[in-house]
Amino acid sequence: MTGHNDDYAYDDATGKWRPASEMAAIAASAGNIEVHDAAGNVLADGDSVVLVKDLKVKGAGQILKQGTVIKSIRLTDNPEEIDCRHDAIKGLVLRTEFVRKR
Repeated sequence: MTGHNDDYAYDDATGKWRPASEMAAIAASAGNIEVHDAAGNVLADGDSVVLVKDLKVKGAGQILKQGTVIKSIRLTDNPEEIDCRHDAIKGLVLRTEFVRKR
């Protein structure tokens, strides 16, 4: 059996053992998950978004008003959250359900 890869990994989605090389390829392609805003538009790194409702920011004691523009978003590992920069708040993470692509 020279030349064969005998490593297997359990695939939770199918409930079967599959070759590790195949599972690695699936995991690599999973990094291409589409992130959608509240209106269903696809978001990408660097996009600008607008808040669709007023949001209380935990720990900052502030409210971000509906219509506030957030520039240069960054996608995270979680398709429901984006990293943002705002003048008054460092390390802001917003849920995609509260933003719309500009």
